[in-house]
Amino acid sequence: METYFQNMAAAEGSKEKLIRDLNILLHDVEELIRVAGHSLSEHSRLQLQAALERFKATCASLEREAACAARAAEKLIQENPYSSVGLAFGLGLLLGVLIGRK
Repeated sequence: METYFQNMAAAEGSKEKLIRDLNILLHDVEELIRVAGHSLSEHSRLQLQAALERFKATCASLEREAACAARAAEKLIQENPYSSVGLAFGLGLLLGVLIGRK
């Protein structure tokens, strides 16, 4: 029996979606700190803010890495268009054969 989750589809499993989701989470956490910050102790609030800053740095790093990877892939495809098409065709053929065996 196979379980399928709509939000885990390959079309939505991209780095861009991950970055968007992390940014939404970041804004939600900032809002939580703003709303609930007065009920937290000073030490807890400072720890939460430090964690938030580390999270922001991680998000920025992921965005930079995703942009670099996209530029590198685009450059590789532009420099080798026929090889890229051939590789994509070969992989598609291999996957088709493997899926067809079931």
